[in-house]
Amino acid sequence: MSLAYRTPDSRFANLPDFPFRPNYHTLSEGLRVHYVDEGPRDAPPVLMMHGEPSWSYLYRHMIGPVVEAGYRVLAPDLIGFGKSDKLTKKSAYSYALHVAWMRDWLDALELSNMVLTCQDWGSLVGLRLVADMPDRFAAVVLSNGGLPAGEPAQPAFDKWRRFSRYSPVFPIGKIIQKATARTLSKAEVAAYDAPFPTRGSKAGARIFPSLVPLGQNEAVPDQRAAWEVLDRFDKPFTCAFADRDPITRGGDAKFRSRVPGAKGNPLHRTLKGHHFIQEDDPEGFASAIIETAMRAGV
Repeated sequence: MSLAYRTPDSRFANLPDFPFRPNYHTLSEGLRVHYVDEGPRDAPPVLMMHGEPSWSYLYRHMIGPVVEAGYRVLAPDLIGFGKSDKLTKKSAYSYALHVAWMRDWLDALELSNMVLTCQDWGSLVGLRLVADMPDRFAAVVLSNGGLPAGEPAQPAFDKWRRFSRYSPVFPIGKIIQKATARTLSKAEVAAYDAPFPTRGSKAGARIFPSLVPLGQNEAVPDQRAAWEVLDRFDKPFTCAFADRDPITRGGDAKFRSRVPGAKGNPLHRTLKGHHFIQEDDPEGFASAIIETAMRAGV
């Protein structure tokens, strides 16, 4: 296991709109996972999973409304992101490890009856968790993401993959802004930069696009096995994709046609914004979560 970097707490001082107390879980390998945990401990859990290259800060405008609706919100930082530990070599990361790390964390918290909320890489990890333990999930709300299983990469994504891996600079806050419709404040851009003060701390963020199983990839068999489970998942599954995301536009069709819980679901909707819909339409995304949870009876 590569040496881990832990971002100093001082980097996270006075973040705008992020008053949440930090919580930590140490994995069996010694890596520390950070997560937000808000709301009553006995309330139904809503699991909010971020993508690349963001962190749990992305959900700051959604956590409060979902808690106020009567739910417990948990928003982890994937290893390599946010306040979680970061491996400093790209080769230390794999798709399978990210799934295993998050499963370790969920098992430790003994969570069940969860509503998964996911976007971008949050869906690649989150939907694999659903497939691994479908009995522990009550519903899914998916935005701007998917579960690729060897399909060819779109030219735009291939360009992003090359940039993330080889560009001499990787300005994470500016990358988030470029895929967000609204203009972020300087403090918000700085909050996305906060976890990554060194070159090595960005290793996970840089390698993530290369781990997406498009084309020939070692993760494809696991993806196909996960789809076999999703093809039988009959609990509420809501797609809430954005209207201006060029990468994932139309990606909901596969889920709406294959996943039983998505077929005929009246809660599907189109949100207003770009890739990071949590920044552009947090109210619409939160509403989709609450209504889906109610449809699931939790």
